[in-house]
Amino acid sequence: MKMLLSLLFLISFLQLNAQDLISTNNGEVRITPVLHGSLILSYNDLTIFVDPYGGAEKFKDFPPADLILITDIHGDHLHKATLKELDITHTTFIVPKAVAEQMDEFQLGKMIVLNNDESTLYQSIEISALPMYNLPESEDSRHTKGRGNGYVLTIGGKKIYISGDTEDIPEMRNLKNIDVAFICMNLPYTMSVEQAADAVLAFNPSIVYPYHFRGKDGLADVEAFKNIVNKNNSSIDIRLRNWYPEN
Repeated sequence: MKMLLSLLFLISFLQLNAQDLISTNNGEVRITPVLHGSLILSYNDLTIFVDPYGGAEKFKDFPPADLILITDIHGDHLHKATLKELDITHTTFIVPKAVAEQMDEFQLGKMIVLNNDESTLYQSIEISALPMYNLPESEDSRHTKGRGNGYVLTIGGKKIYISGDTEDIPEMRNLKNIDVAFICMNLPYTMSVEQAADAVLAFNPSIVYPYHFRGKDGLADVEAFKNIVNKNNSSIDIRLRNWYPEN
């Protein structure tokens, strides 16, 4: 029994800390959770950081980023302390206008400003900016429409959606043919577990990573999210990973 429990613990540990490989039409995308809303995508010879956060030490095992995507102005997305520690002299940044306006202190390789519903091409990767915002819309909400970006990256024919800080907005619910989705769920800043599950069931991605799930009252119940989604659609692969290694 003790050996069985140890084996189950090991399997669970490896699953939580896995670097997942996603097959594409041209190689594999390696997904590495970092912290909260921060992740790394490695594709062939390219390294992509999303919302680098938590200090450069967390990125030490990776080459300097070729591309950095930033979703919003808040400190857990535009984390200036981490950016100042990273080698970004040859990095291309893709950011919303509100972020670009706060980047003057950095010596950047290149910056591309994308507004909601705009797209750009970085080498072979298409990057589209989507709205991310709170409902109901209001000028004093934590995340106003048009300020930040969610992103859809098309890599080797696979579509990867990064929600950023958002509620279950129509633009998310109406997505089509998403292969991998990173979905936030932290109250009171974004959406509840139930909202996130309902949105995922609406746009039906193949693989979902709950991320950005630390809220005001601790960590959201991602197991409950998985159960709600799979009770209604068992074909969606919900992958629970360790986004908060210090907890």
